[in-house]
This record gives sequence, structure tokens and C-alpha cells, in this order.
Amino acid sequence: MRKIFDVHIHFPRNWENPDEDQAPMVDRLADIAVRVGITKGCMLTGGRFGPTYERGMEILEKYRDLFIPVAVIDPEEIGPAEVQQLYDMGYRGLKLIGVARPYDEPDYLPTYAKAEQLGMPILFHIGVIGGGLDYSITHPRRSAAAAQAYQRMMAMQSRMPPRNVSATRMSPLHLDTIANRFPKLKIIGAHVGNQGNYDYAASVARWRHNVWFDMSGGETIERHLVERKLLAANSRGEFGVEKLVWGSDCGMDEIAEHIRRFDAMYEQLGLTEDEQERLWWRNAAEIYGLEEPTFAAE
Repeated sequence: MRKIFDVHIHFPRNWENPDEDQAPMVDRLADIAVRVGITKGCMLTGGRFGPTYERGMEILEKYRDLFIPVAVIDPEEIGPAEVQQLYDMGYRGLKLIGVARPYDEPDYLPTYAKAEQLGMPILFHIGVIGGGLDYSITHPRRSAAAAQAYQRMMAMQSRMPPRNVSATRMSPLHLDTIANRFPKLKIIGAHVGNQGNYDYAASVARWRHNVWFDMSGGETIERHLVERKLLAANSRGEFGVEKLVWGSDCGMDEIAEHIRRFDAMYEQLGLTEDEQERLWWRNAAEIYGLEEPTFAAE
């Protein structure tokens, strides 16, 4: 039976009614995850838009066999002592996004050092933050669904302050700094580095043994995986097959289609069963200590 490790699952939230109880949404997400074949998933919990870390752990307690709690943190506020507290609560990884300063800011390094000491992998969002409308594939002028989504976005923006975020602070090159400084810290960059960053991301993955990239990000990034030969059979792509992991990073009702698209992609590329198993499961399972790394014999 195929195993799927999803490294990029956001804690579900009703953005139009943020005070809605999230426990029933997690129940539904867990049911969907099991039905589509996800064996293990990293649940990104807390932070600016999630439940409190304590409430997140309460909700996830009955799904510990399925979900790995990963704390979304702001390194401006979360230092080594707080990372230890999160670990003691049950969190086994960290997620960073929308930072106020570049990822390799010296003030952030003690936080990473503590994660390395505790064996907590860190998932870094890379590049432009998505969400809402993907104008590379749709537009409100030609899609009624896009027009409705646009109106919802505008309504939500009126209730929220402008975001202090910048893609320049979330470059894959920052991961090179961190990987060199903390060679035992397991680092995952999201979205294959994101558009415009593929070459940088591939270069970091090429030379840093402790850096991987997830393939979440939607259909445009999936198309680029093929068209730009970021992924290819027999590790002939820009990324070696051992350097990529799978993540959904989408609404729960879209996960099944997301998996179907990757199945079709892997067939199109002619990936071997071993390569597919690595991408679906083993690479991420090794990162999180569920599988022992394998090495070639002489």
C-alpha cells in the first residue's frame, strides 16, 4: 500500500468567520486525509492566523498517529526558550513565513540552533506569498468564480491591516546561510523555491546535504516542474529526486485532485517506483525520523 507524507498542511480556518471552532474542521480534514491516502502529515499550527499553540495541541491530540504538530513561529518573538516550550508541548517541527527581517538575520540564529539541538525540522516559506486569486490562471473579468473570490478578498482586507511582508526576506539563498551554520538542522524550503527562485533553490539543494524543497504551490509550479525540468527521471532534473518532498498546501477539498495531478505528472515523467516512493513518502519520513536514511554500498 502506498504511503504519502504531506509536509505542508495548514491548520484549517474559516477566513470569513475566524472565530468558528476549528475542531470540527480538523475532524473533517483528518477524514479527507485518510480517504485520499495520506499516511502522515505536518499540521502547521498557531502563529498569526491559527489557534493558540495550546489549543492547537488539544485539538490534534486524538490525531497524533496521523498529524505531526509543527508550530508556526515569528522569530521576532520566539527564541530558544520558547522553542523548548513548544517541544515540551509536543511540537516536532517549526514553520516560518512573513518574517520582519531576512531568514538569515543573526538575531534569528539562536532559534535555529535550538531547533537543531532538539531535532526539529524547519519549513521555510520561500518567495512571494500566495493565496486568494492566482492571476496566472484566472481573472475576475473572465471567471465568475474568480470575481466572487475577488469580492471576498476585498471584504476581508477591509477588516485586516496591510501586511509587512516581502519576498526578498524569504529567499532560498538565506537557507544556504542557515544550512552552513547549522549542518544538522533539517531544512525544507517551500514551493521548490517559488517562481523566479528555482535556480537559487536548486543550487542550495545541490550543495547542502541538509536542505530539501517541497513541491507545493499549485498548478503553475507543477507545470514548471515538468517544463523547466526541475524534476526528471533518474535524477536528471535540476533537483535530485532525493531532494524533493510532497506537500499539499491547499484547501482540504482540493487535496484529492492535487494527488491525482502528481500521479499524472510522475507517469508523464516516467519516474520509477523507487523515485515515486521517495517523493511520496521516504524523503520526508527520513527528515522526520520515521525512516532510517539509506546509503549505497561499495
